[in-house]
Amino acid sequence: MRIKLPAGPFAYVDSGRADETIVLLHALGRSAADWQPIVERLGGLYRVLALDMRGHGESCRPGEYTFESMRDDLLHFADALELERFHLIGHSMGGTTSILFAERWPLRVARLVLEDTPPPSGRQQAPFPPEEPPEPVDFDWPVIAGLVGQLNDPDPRWWTDLDKIMAPTLIVAGGSTSIIDQTELAEVSRRIPDARLITIEAGHHIHRTRPDEFASVVIGFLAG
Repeated sequence: MRIKLPAGPFAYVDSGRADETIVLLHALGRSAADWQPIVERLGGLYRVLALDMRGHGESCRPGEYTFESMRDDLLHFADALELERFHLIGHSMGGTTSILFAERWPLRVARLVLEDTPPPSGRQQAPFPPEEPPEPVDFDWPVIAGLVGQLNDPDPRWWTDLDKIMAPTLIVAGGSTSIIDQTELAEVSRRIPDARLITIEAGHHIHRTRPDEFASVVIGFLAG
């Protein structure tokens, strides 16, 4: 499906027809299609919306790539679909976007799931990408430079405002083979008022590597 937002046209998956809604935000370089194993497992219980974020999939490529712009895209998407309050699940890049959204509009998020998301502290430095992709990619390459720059030198409020997140939060860590600093994920869980951390030894892409286990813990968490 497609929808027109202020930044341009966006594509999304809309599955299920339950009273409660989940919005899924994918990782850097991925798309809504990456969530298909989870959409299949959650669609019978919830309305599941998976968004192609700007610069990815079939959504617009406006050239401006910041986490704040992606956060605002999510706001416009939720408003356009008249989602006053919803569950939010973000993986990596999508998780950082989810953090910023939940900090800015805490009452809009019923429950928050962060899948192996880079802690917004700036302590873990990511390598800066070359100007041109070493091989063809199916997303807008400048996305990487814009977001890596912010992850390496984030707005300090991203970290200090973690305590503004009101939604019960589940942080799903990928364990010893993940590219994310797992000790910092534990610190994030302590800074968010109502958060808990679990580890699934699956690496960075937990929902793809261990979809049954990931879906099971998410279903249990969303059910309260």
